[in-house]
Amino acid sequence: MQDKNQNKDFHHALKVDNDLCFGCTHCMTACPTQAIRVKNGKATIIANRCVDCGQCYIACPVSAIDVEQDDLEMIFKFPVRVILIPSVLIGQFPRKILTSDIYDALKEIGFTHIFEVETSIDMVLDSYKQFMDEHKERPMISTFCPAIVRLIQVKYPSLVGNLLRVNPPINMSAVYFMEKLKASGIRENEIGLFYATPCAAKIAAIKSPVGEIKSPVTGVINMNFLYNRILKYLQNKRTDTGVHHTDDLTSKGILWSLTRGEVVHVSGRTLAIDGMKNVNEFLENIENEKFDTFDFLELRACDESCAGGILISGNRFLTVERLQKRALRYKDQETTQELKTKNDFQNIKINQFLDNIEPRPMGRLDENTAIALKKMERKHRLMCFLPGLDCGGCGAPDCETLSEDIVQGNALISQCVFMQQQMISQNLLSPDQARQINEDIWGGDRLGKDCNKIELEDENN
Repeated sequence: MQDKNQNKDFHHALKVDNDLCFGCTHCMTACPTQAIRVKNGKATIIANRCVDCGQCYIACPVSAIDVEQDDLEMIFKFPVRVILIPSVLIGQFPRKILTSDIYDALKEIGFTHIFEVETSIDMVLDSYKQFMDEHKERPMISTFCPAIVRLIQVKYPSLVGNLLRVNPPINMSAVYFMEKLKASGIRENEIGLFYATPCAAKIAAIKSPVGEIKSPVTGVINMNFLYNRILKYLQNKRTDTGVHHTDDLTSKGILWSLTRGEVVHVSGRTLAIDGMKNVNEFLENIENEKFDTFDFLELRACDESCAGGILISGNRFLTVERLQKRALRYKDQETTQELKTKNDFQNIKINQFLDNIEPRPMGRLDENTAIALKKMERKHRLMCFLPGLDCGGCGAPDCETLSEDIVQGNALISQCVFMQQQMISQNLLSPDQARQINEDIWGGDRLGKDCNKIELEDENN
């Protein structure tokens, strides 16, 4: 079995477009891991804190947060081009649009094979049971949502040992379909496996996976882009075969990416929580042992889980409703399909588990314990001087984060607008120096507005 050492670096799919960003702080205050600062009037993302959850993308009022993804043209490097799609792609289209029509559109775009990743769910569930039987940590926390895995690594490192280290459906399905194609005589270097992603976190997880060295997925395609290309194809399509596509999905697979998609299949005391704010609050209480023990937690970063991903074009509530109705249509074939799918996936059981997942605590002040303790003491002392208003005027999201930046040598206490006034009154800082500090944070243009522009009324007239 391949050694699955942890990747040293986090790949990040979220980037700031400095041409659009004007330093409004919306993203900074929305970030759940305090990963954003404002410098020179622009938002800056701190790589070792970012979990690619997309909250900044949602909060930005001018679309200055970009999501990096692979160019569609790269698929044509491969003779065999597989698109791995989650069920939420199908759920964005009204029922009158047949699944077969969507598949036809994907082939028109350039893919030679289509495979829905939730086909591997029965294999995943078997792995869940085996892992929970063999590991007694509670609560076990799902690794389905990569933003949650990274959140735990950087913000709740004491819970890393609670992660249920089972390969998510995307990886299981990718390995399975690769083996299936190779068994048919196709060489591995001729096959490209591409995932249609509903979020930035899955892009990051594929580019720098946690718990394994390399993802089995070749590239990632923005689902919003694919959705619009499919719509364009369907608008120009003149004939309708009337044939519904059939595949190896079960109803549990169709619902897996929605909230409660996992917990309904796990025994014991379980809980499903979606939305990064809700997850953060709950994990805080779990870490502080304020709740009784749960057996399993299904945690998803997005509201309505993958149906609310930042790269989803359709309304998330309608997507949920459509997937629920689709699952009901698949219910009749469930019993026979489960057995067939489990048998098909037996040959990839070696890939069912992830290796150890290491903590990456963002709050670690130094590798040396003695130095870290001194920094912690200084941080607490700084908090006595800072006002505790969390106004963001310093370019950091709150006073505690500023104090941490100061002890790490990344900020000055004079960045606090309230401390500036005290320092000026004590002749420790001149007004010009204070102005320069604020310009370094917010940019000179921010403090030099022209309020007599043509489109503005002069209130003095």
